[in-house]
Amino acid sequence: MGLLEGKKALIFGVANERSIAWAVAEAYRREGAQVALAYAGEAVAKRVIPLGESIGAGPILPCDVRSDADIANIFAEIGKTWGGLDILVHSVAFASKDELKGSFLNTTREGFATALDISAYSLIAMAKEAAPLMAGRNGSVIAMTYLGAQKVFPSYNVMGVAKAALEASVRYLAEAMGPEGARVNAISAGPLKTLASAGVGGFNQIAGHMASMAPLRRNISQEEVAGAAVYLASHLACGVTGEIHFVDAGYNIIGL
Repeated sequence: MGLLEGKKALIFGVANERSIAWAVAEAYRREGAQVALAYAGEAVAKRVIPLGESIGAGPILPCDVRSDADIANIFAEIGKTWGGLDILVHSVAFASKDELKGSFLNTTREGFATALDISAYSLIAMAKEAAPLMAGRNGSVIAMTYLGAQKVFPSYNVMGVAKAALEASVRYLAEAMGPEGARVNAISAGPLKTLASAGVGGFNQIAGHMASMAPLRRNISQEEVAGAAVYLASHLACGVTGEIHFVDAGYNIIGL
């Protein structure tokens, strides 16, 4: 029997087969969970729907996380289809490309608001809708973050601030959802080649530096992040909440 046998998981953020969210979806299915996918819109539908169907995922639904109505509709559909929810995975982030280059001093008001809304507030909005569906089920909410929330990386700029807000939200949500037995954690993954990271200037240099400096002297894989997501969603992590769990070959411990 798999670690997640009989669990029902809703995953936001699959864009293509390189997405961290996709590796998590595959791992959850292997461990026995039912998986539903929420994707960003028509631009990625032609990639996401066939991927989801290939592992028997469903429902597979579009959701603009800037819209409270869209988010409410997704969770209403999950409630109708499944009657409850055990696992929510938030693998959603966005900042305009113009904000991810040059000086942080050039961050615009609009760019700041967009990055914080999509990358951080959306977790709170999803958790609020998920909470009643998780009642009495020892639910698990998992968000994806990056060390740029805590340390300065070139060109990460406003996304670092958004991830810092996300990590603080994880702690506050852990307290808010804890009395009902739900846990909230984040995984801080090392640099991975994904659609999202492609927009960060100098990504290849960052990845190369981290591989040379990390204790394991390498970068990580999507599958290693997915392994941590299986652990955090399973009974093995039943006493763990409010944590930022690093999967980065140990880079975060290095000072110089």
